[in-house]
Amino acid sequence: MINGFNGSAEMPDELSFKLLPPVQGSKHRWLNIDRKGIRVGKARGSINGNVLTIYSIIIFPEFEGKNYGRKTIEVFKEHYDTIIADRVRPKATGFWEKMGFVNQGDGSYIFRKE
Repeated sequence: MINGFNGSAEMPDELSFKLLPPVQGSKHRWLNIDRKGIRVGKARGSINGNVLTIYSIIIFPEFEGKNYGRKTIEVFKEHYDTIIADRVRPKATGFWEKMGFVNQGDGSYIFRKE
């Protein structure tokens, strides 16, 4: 999901990302989020130019509260001018607001670089 992404990337706190091959007939891509070789979560999204749309980001329950979701979004912010969190669940709105996203009133939240 990162433009120029070659399939994997390292980031602080020993997180790494692996973009999975596209599923035939789908415009969405999955990204594995790992720490020290252990899968801690995954994200699903699509790219249109410099706009990333996130359809889901999941940090597995046993790894919640360790800022892995926040760190993943921070990496996305470095690579995209606009990020759309599509159809955000009501219990996740606080996360997106803390990350600087704005409620669009249609269930989605958006972040735009200034």
